[in-house]
Amino acid sequence: MLWPEMDAQQALADLTEISSQIQAAVVFDDTGKVAASTLGDSPRADELAQAAGGLLAAAEAVKAGESALTQLEVATGEGSVFVVRAGKTVIAATTGSNPTAGLVFYDLKSALRNVKPKPAAEKKPARTTKPAAAKKTATAAKKKTAARKPATRKKPDAP
Repeated sequence: MLWPEMDAQQALADLTEISSQIQAAVVFDDTGKVAASTLGDSPRADELAQAAGGLLAAAEAVKAGESALTQLEVATGEGSVFVVRAGKTVIAATTGSNPTAGLVFYDLKSALRNVKPKPAAEKKPARTTKPAAAKKTATAAKKKTAARKPATRKKPDAP
C-alpha cells in the first residue's frame, strides 16, 4: 500500500464534509487496490475503482500528446464521474447532475494531496561537540547588569 489507510480515509471524510456535490469517492492505486472509500461495502468501492481505472485507460488510449492524463470528467444526464491522478495514486468521485466541475476538481486534488505519502523528514546530524559558550552564573550576570547602568542625565540649567 502506498499510504497509511487512516490518512486516505480521513482525506475522504474531509472531502465529503467540504464538498456537498460529491456523492461517493474512492482512493486507489494504479493496480486498482482500494485504500479508502466513502462507500460502505468493499465490492461497491472496488467496482467504482475498476470503472474509474477503465475510464483512465480509455482516455489515455485516445488522448493527443505525450503528457500523462491527470484528470477527467465523464458527464451524463444523471450525474458525473471525476477522476484525478497524481503518480500512482488515483481518486475518483461521483456527483449528481450539473456539478461545478472546477470546484469538484479542486476539492479532489486537495484531497489527493493529503493522501499522498509525505517525504520522510530529514534527520539533522547529531551535534558531537557542545557549544563553546560557557554558562553564566547568577552572580556574574548581576555584575554585568550593574556595569551597564546608564549614566544619569543632568537637567540643563534654566536660563
